[in-house]
Order: sequence, then C-alpha cells, then structure tokens
Amino acid sequence: MNILLIGSGGREHALAWSIAASPLCDRLFVAPGNPGTDQIARNVDVKAADHAAVIAFCRAENIGLVVVGPEAPLVEGLADDLAGAGIKCFGPKKFAAQLEGSKGFTKDICARYGIPTAAYGRFTEKAPALAYLEAQGAPIVIKADGLAAGKGVTVAMDMETARTAIEDIFSGKFGGAECVIEAFLSGEEASFFVLTDGKNALPLATAQDHKRVGDGDTGPNTGGMGAYSPAPCMTPALCEEALETIVKPTIRALSEMGHPYVGVLYAGLILTKDGPKLIEYNCRFGDPECQVLMLRLKDDLVTLLLACCDGTLDKVSARWFDDVALTVVMCAKGYPDEPLKGTEIRGLEGAAAMEGVEIFHAGTAASEGKILANGGRVLNITARGATVAEARSRAYAAVDRIDWPEGFYRRDIGWRALARDDNA
Repeated sequence: MNILLIGSGGREHALAWSIAASPLCDRLFVAPGNPGTDQIARNVDVKAADHAAVIAFCRAENIGLVVVGPEAPLVEGLADDLAGAGIKCFGPKKFAAQLEGSKGFTKDICARYGIPTAAYGRFTEKAPALAYLEAQGAPIVIKADGLAAGKGVTVAMDMETARTAIEDIFSGKFGGAECVIEAFLSGEEASFFVLTDGKNALPLATAQDHKRVGDGDTGPNTGGMGAYSPAPCMTPALCEEALETIVKPTIRALSEMGHPYVGVLYAGLILTKDGPKLIEYNCRFGDPECQVLMLRLKDDLVTLLLACCDGTLDKVSARWFDDVALTVVMCAKGYPDEPLKGTEIRGLEGAAAMEGVEIFHAGTAASEGKILANGGRVLNITARGATVAEARSRAYAAVDRIDWPEGFYRRDIGWRALARDDNA
C-alpha cells in the first residue's frame, strides 16, 4: 500500500518512522515533510490546504491511505473531501474535529452529556467575558476558542493577568474573537490517547508533557518542551475511569449527533480529588507525545490506523514495550516568541548513533548539506530506557553531543516521574 502522511513536524517524523517500518507500507510520501522524513520517505511539495491538489496526488500515486498529522487540515475539512473522493483517511471529519477546533463546542458537549470538566462560561463579546471574570475571581483559566498552536491558554493566578488574557483574545491575537473562561482546577495533568473507529475505543498509552518554556515549569506556555511515556500517575484504574466517564461518552455523543469520530482522540486530563476531569481534547496525536508513543509501540501502526478507517478496531489490539520513552525538545533561541532561524546544527549523526536514541526533526531545513534551524521547536531528542532515569540520561547525553549554540532546552524533563520514584 502507498501511504501519504500530511505534516512537517516532529510528530510527523515519528509517525513516518513507524509507518515506514510497517510491512503494509510499500511507498511512503510526506507532504511537505522535513529533512528527517526525507531520510525514510519521499517528501512532496503538496499543500494540505489545497484539497484538490491532495486528491490529485493521491490518484496519481495510487495512495491507499492518507494519515493527517496536524490539526489544522482536519479542522478545515480535509478528511471530508478525501472521503468524498473515495480516498481512505485516518483522522476525523470537520464536524468531529471541532473537539479541538472549538473549545466552546467541546465544553457544550461535556455539559450536555455529563462529562466531568471544569465549570465554564463561553463568550463572543469582551464586556460579558470581563463581567463573568469579575464575578468568578482568580485563579481562573482563560482560553482562546480556536486553534492557537498550544499558546491560547492562560492560567491566571491574579485578576490583572486574567483581564490581559481576555483583552488579547478579543484583540485578535489568536486569530479569533471568542473565549472560554473556566474554573481553575488543582491536580496533576496527564495525556490519555485512544483510537476510535466511531463506535469502538482502543486505549493507547499515557504520557506527560511539559508546557512551560523554562525549567521548574516557569515562563510562558509552548507547544511542548518535552514528554515521557508512560505517565506514572495514570494507574490502570484511572485509565479505565477516564475511558468510561470521559472518552466513551464523547464518542457516543458524536455518533448520536450523526458525525462519528474516526481517528485518535487525545484527552488532556487533570487528576483532581474528585477523579479525572477533561481539560481539553485534541483531534490528533500530541507533539511531542507522539514521539514517545511511537518509540514504545510494539505492534504495527498501519494495522491500527486501517482498523480505525475500516470500522474493525474491535478486532485489533495495541501492545507496548515496558520501557520508558522520553523526549527533549531543542528550540531556537527566542521561542516561543520570535525564534532565531537559519543557524546551523552540527553533531546530529553522533548523537543519533547513541544507544536507545532516535532524533526526530521538527523545525529544520536542509541547505548545501547542512541542517539549519527553521522554526521554534527544532529537534526532538528521544530515548528509551528501562526507567525514567535511564531514558532521561540517554536523551540528555545525546543532547550534549549536539553542537548548536543558538539552541536551548529544558534540563528537567521527567521531573514529576522522578520525584514520584524518590517518594515511593
């Protein structure tokens, strides 16, 4: 089977790495890809936003499966147009992708179907939003309603920060003018991934990421500075509770609405004293969580993706290596605001040759035989080990081999899991 993967980041390199290893994959194309995917697949200059061009490419290359990595093409209806052309696509259609595309849509489903989440208000005008804020007080959570690349959420511990966040949203900073204001919840956060064919649900592994840019969880939110899997806080009992009280009711809700969800459902959870509650949904694999999941997946990824598309998810299972996987995101200086682009990165071959290490490219470009930084989050240095400590040690040893003075990264990825081990 020929497969087309849409996307260009570290998540897509990790997916390509796993798909390329499948015996079901004859040829793998990545649109547009990056220098990392170019080593294991054929990068093609096809714009995901040009649905007609994607369909034409699929017909020309006899593509049997399209895998959509990022959220934007799904929110924009690429899966709908592919289905209309008779082309199999892994990823939800436009209506179902609103679970990520509109935080208000998701909160309304939670309210209607009794899915545990924070109390909230939804606003399309600034004045009522500010009035609601004054009535609720701080701490409080302010969210831009649309897609914001992981940067549209403000956890405001004081009123001034909350007011500024609302002003930013209604000034169009995040591309829209609608916000959700949520009650602040206390607890440890974790990521829970489930495949679904619209009726069946297959839990995957858990993970924890690190959103803040600085060590000790300081500084602004980012798309993610690192992650590890599994998440020790997500016990089997908590996974079952999240599946039964949060994920399965969501799948049922969309099915009842006439828009079955097909793809991966990524639930961002907070573990409160009253049990797990939903923070948000994403309609795709997390980035950088996907990188650690792919390193731990023992079964064939393509088999699982096809089972989602074919409605046969109840006939397959997913097995995982017992090892821990951990990834460190190397960023260009200036991220998450204005990252410095065009700087050369050296030492990648030596780092990638280290035991248990895989390097996934994110924001890179190739020029005259050199690898250059071409984005904010640039590299994912990923490693497996028997423990969090071993995986982390391997990842940071590889990071130390990379010669890139214009890059930076967090030095404390995995700290929650290590603290849990220390207190065990």
